[in-house]
Amino acid sequence: MDYLVGLVLAIIVAASASFIGFDRDRAFYPTIMIVIASYYALFAMIGGSMTALAIEAAVALAFLGLAVAGFKFSLWFVVIALAAHGVFDFFHHQFIDNPGVPSWWGPFCLGYDVAAAGYLAWLLQRRRGPRLMSR
Repeated sequence: MDYLVGLVLAIIVAASASFIGFDRDRAFYPTIMIVIASYYALFAMIGGSMTALAIEAAVALAFLGLAVAGFKFSLWFVVIALAAHGVFDFFHHQFIDNPGVPSWWGPFCLGYDVAAAGYLAWLLQRRRGPRLMSR
């Protein structure tokens, strides 16, 4: 169920962004990626674990780098980052002990990330809007 909620929410957010026009700006999806990457650090703070915070911040920096590359060069980097973050969500609990992460977060975020990556890939394939593809 958590996967489904994440997937549906991502589709609602992405479709709404397209309808309203938020995603016409190429900064929209990189910004979404940066926010997504920061949640695990937030959970580390909630859980009171400085060790988890340090690890989560390092991982978030890698995703931040992909988001910046996506903004500067090609939004395909953001597609890769979103999909990779979904994979990260699946394995996160096996590699990082973060006491602040809710038990449902991994499946929820995986569903969201994969759906968002798919939607952005679909937009890019359609070459929707001049600002989405070029800088």
